[in-house]
Amino acid sequence: MRKAEIKRTTAETDITLSLCVDGTGEATVDTGCGFLDHMLTLFARHGCFDLTVTCRGDVQVDDHHTVEDVAICLGEAFAQCLGDKAGVTRYGDTVLPMDESLILSAVDLSGRSHLEYAADIPTEKVGFFDTQLVEEFFAAFVRTAACALHIRQLAGRNSHHIIEGMFKSVARSLREAVAIDAALAGRVPSTKGVL
Repeated sequence: MRKAEIKRTTAETDITLSLCVDGTGEATVDTGCGFLDHMLTLFARHGCFDLTVTCRGDVQVDDHHTVEDVAICLGEAFAQCLGDKAGVTRYGDTVLPMDESLILSAVDLSGRSHLEYAADIPTEKVGFFDTQLVEEFFAAFVRTAACALHIRQLAGRNSHHIIEGMFKSVARSLREAVAIDAALAGRVPSTKGVL
């Protein structure tokens, strides 16, 4: 079982996160930001990742520090779980419909951090959640996970559906990328020999 535990304490947040990429989709999430809790719970379910997150952050200011720091911890956990990435499939992609929304995501566990994000979220808020933080979340995640991630909104008019579709699509792409490929026989999937 590939597992990681991350602890991060700053002047703005105090986070404990555990991840098992070979899980069943169980999640216990309490970040102080209800919308983020919901997105991480469905991320775990659709990725079949076991995820536990607790965060005490300065949400009385806004959700930015909590969202960014949780994403940093999640990316670190993926990196720790995968180690040298020997035997992993490496690539994953998903086109996911979420009612009227359609989201494409593709990931490469390349060891190089890069985010391509193309979305037109029609509202500035979903409930109390600032929708511009979605891009901030994924940007922070790719920095510490050391992966290339492409997210593109192909259709959609409902902000909640677009964002939910992104988290589900990325989770499914990651599930595919982290899967062990028996044909690799434990080798790193790169002609360089390292990722």
